[in-house]
Amino acid sequence: MNGDEALAAEFEAIRPRLVGVAYGLLGSLDEAEDVVQDAWFRLGRTRRAEIEDVTGWLVVTVSRLALDVLRSARVRREEYVGPWLPEPVVTDGDPADRVTLDESMSLAMLVVLESLSPAERTSFVLHDVFGLPFEEVARAVGRSAAACRQLAARARGHVAARAPRFEVDETEHRRVVEAFARFARDGEGDLASLMLLLDPDVVLRSDGGGVVGAARRPIHGADRVARFVLGVAGKYDRGDSVLTSATVNGRAGLLRTRDGTIAAVYGLTVSEGRITEIDIVMNPEKLRSVR
Repeated sequence: MNGDEALAAEFEAIRPRLVGVAYGLLGSLDEAEDVVQDAWFRLGRTRRAEIEDVTGWLVVTVSRLALDVLRSARVRREEYVGPWLPEPVVTDGDPADRVTLDESMSLAMLVVLESLSPAERTSFVLHDVFGLPFEEVARAVGRSAAACRQLAARARGHVAARAPRFEVDETEHRRVVEAFARFARDGEGDLASLMLLLDPDVVLRSDGGGVVGAARRPIHGADRVARFVLGVAGKYDRGDSVLTSATVNGRAGLLRTRDGTIAAVYGLTVSEGRITEIDIVMNPEKLRSVR
């Protein structure tokens, strides 16, 4: 194996982690893969003698590129029609072959990260999620290590106040999701029974991006969310819609197909046996990578 082949092999070995880092910063798998590919091209144009640690160089470069994309994306997201949700990562339960996804990167968590500044988000994700020392975080953000430490601390406080709770284990989470699916599939059961499955302060967000019909604002409260879920189930109950289990961002979720085409991905957050957040991605642009 020559030098170029060895470098390509090393890149492919760490590529899923690089995509995971970029996805954590951007919330878009397509954009994350573009950023990683750009980093690969830049690596090819850089003299190897100038790089002491290829993996470290790639992580920093990917982070810098993702930070630039994130800054430019904020204006687009502010003008987005309805709630903006991240692009979901859907797998069949096995590790994704394209991305190494940290277990904390749920759709709900990524929504919280959207409220951080780009520098805060980058500092938090790189240090608290992926474990990079602040010296490396500083290289990516373009500030001192001390400044990045403060950025991460502010982000940590914000996340702690708003982030979903993950005390529930995987088995309990799956049980609750499967119970919810019986209502969401065809409206089976009554309103009161569904409300027992929902946290009183549950919030539902649906992202249609102005392309398909979706709630333009988050829906709050068990009664309103339950009525919305049963209403949607009634509209889909026409024999051409199928709701199946799927792994969404590393947790049990749901996948709705219609006429063989993916129509929606459901990510659910569960705490103490009840659903606290429901995120439904319906924008076709965000479902292109779902297999």
